[in-house]
Amino acid sequence: MGAGHAHALYRQGHSPVHALPPHCKLVAVFGFVVVVVSTPREAVWAFGAYAVLLAAVAYAAGVPARHVLTRMLVEVPFVAFAVLMPFVAEGERVEVAGVSVSVPGLWGAFNILAKGTLGVAASVLLASTTELRELLYGLQKLRLPSLLVQIATFMIRYGDVIAGELKRMSIARRSRGFEARGVRQWGVLAKTAGALFIRSYERGERVHLAMVSRGYTGVMPVLDDAEASREQWVRAGALPGAALLVCLTGWVWVL
Repeated sequence: MGAGHAHALYRQGHSPVHALPPHCKLVAVFGFVVVVVSTPREAVWAFGAYAVLLAAVAYAAGVPARHVLTRMLVEVPFVAFAVLMPFVAEGERVEVAGVSVSVPGLWGAFNILAKGTLGVAASVLLASTTELRELLYGLQKLRLPSLLVQIATFMIRYGDVIAGELKRMSIARRSRGFEARGVRQWGVLAKTAGALFIRSYERGERVHLAMVSRGYTGVMPVLDDAEASREQWVRAGALPGAALLVCLTGWVWVL
């Protein structure tokens, strides 16, 4: 099940991290994120320890730092929001470089940046070491509702198809001298969106009919039903386990 091609985030490798079953990695990343979110923001050193743990995982997986950092740009909107917090939040204020900022706002900004960055980095590492098809299989193994898994499968498989269709329509417009320069061209763009929707809907109907004709009954077949060994679960649990120790130490330190 799933797409037959690797996504842009995936980095081919044969490391111990790559070899772990996908559902083990999903549970490990989820547990790590929960622990990070549960860490008190005052334990600043703990977030540095989490970063070291992720760096160790990246090293073990053979994923370069540049690969991870360039794909973490997705969190830029959250960074922009966090930067504004010290200026708009209320409460006690201090002078920083001649500018009055809110102390609760500074803590809030740090909390968002630290936890958000660690969560994004963990997700990037997961995607860099696990193919999309394996991620979908992992979700199925974790008993996620079958309908949600199928929706995710088709979104991944046909997202590139729809994007390619849109690109061809854009080329056709430009070949006829069209350029979107202002409000007057919005009507053409709206018609393009409508045509793309109709084509996508029709394609979906054809795909569904093709699947039904091949015996589809509402459940996707499981291509690989291998179970994870205890050793693999232990290896996957090393990251959230170490993070949990850091979190508990952080709470003791704060209290």
